[in-house]
Amino acid sequence: QVQLEESGGGLVQAGGSLRLSCAASGHTFSTYSVGWFRRAPGKERESVATITPNGRYVYYADYAESVKGRFTISRDNTGNTVYLQMNSLKLEDTAVYYCAAGQTDYTYWGQGTQVTVSS
Repeated sequence: QVQLEESGGGLVQAGGSLRLSCAASGHTFSTYSVGWFRRAPGKERESVATITPNGRYVYYADYAESVKGRFTISRDNTGNTVYLQMNSLKLEDTAVYYCAAGQTDYTYWGQGTQVTVSS
């Protein structure tokens, strides 16, 4: 069993930065791909970025092409912590951010961390 916990959310002004962390327990986590997702109020959950088990490759959803230049996903060398560095935050980035993990499907999800960007 894998358990995930997000942290690092908060309230920031537009143009500011936050670094989200996804900490995991479970020996199999290091073999999983990990994705960051977000859900804004009244909207569907959307993918932000994905990173492979070895951290070599990262992927961004088509809709998130503009995010690619502002957000960076990374993984530490233990394989048990994944980060989302968010720079130049915009009002539309306000959402609950989740990390998820799995091999073929995202079967494990964290509780989410709130990111609020103010004007």
